[in-house]
Amino acid sequence: MPGIKIGASTASVWPQTATTAFQLAAELGYDGVEVMVWADPISQDPVALRRRSRQTGVPVLAVHAPCLLITQRVWSPRPEERLRRSVQAAQDLDAPTVVIHPPFRWQRRYAEGFADLVASLSADSGVRIAVENMFPVRRFGSDLSAFHPSIDPTDVGYANYTLDLSHTAAAGVDALALATRMGTGLTHLHLADGTGLPRDEHLVPGRGGQPCAEVCERLATSGFAGQVVVEINTRRARSRADRVKDLAEALLFARLHLGQ
Repeated sequence: MPGIKIGASTASVWPQTATTAFQLAAELGYDGVEVMVWADPISQDPVALRRRSRQTGVPVLAVHAPCLLITQRVWSPRPEERLRRSVQAAQDLDAPTVVIHPPFRWQRRYAEGFADLVASLSADSGVRIAVENMFPVRRFGSDLSAFHPSIDPTDVGYANYTLDLSHTAAAGVDALALATRMGTGLTHLHLADGTGLPRDEHLVPGRGGQPCAEVCERLATSGFAGQVVVEINTRRARSRADRVKDLAEALLFARLHLGQ
């Protein structure tokens, strides 16, 4: 389906900034970017992001809310406010989707009202807030979840989901079965790969053991109207050319298996 937009996450160029992501997305022919809001000051500034978008001709397809452990003070120490700011940023940037992780277990008050907050913010703004599947931490032979109520957002039930294929690998979860449970609520895909090691690898799709091709092919024939975002790890790239090669390979994989 030519209508499926393929974006590059700004996280895919870390430790480079969002500026590099916009530039490489334009150079390689991506349809847009997903902005990971984190320590990079540009990622926190919708005005700067809109300027980069205009300069490169690359739209923002999604905003990833600052919900990592390292971003707990970005915009606000209150997770509710960070989500609200993410939705406002998406509106400012004409991005249709906000990606959000489930609450951490220790965020009890936030967790109690999270589902209602997601539903109300989405209804009021028209922005799809897509809750992402996560993975446990394995310690002393046991799996420990940092998320409430679990790593699987379908345990609660939301209108919109993000399926992350690096996370399914790290969690040992059947990605195709999870996609089936998400159903028509699957509106955003983080396209990456993993080998099944208990860590978030974010490999170029095709370099691990996840059914990346099968997921893309299913989306291409199911009327999927969301975004596919390449979220790979290039931090070990020795040069710009190496980073470009990985991002180009991931884009080619996506276009091939989405039938574009």
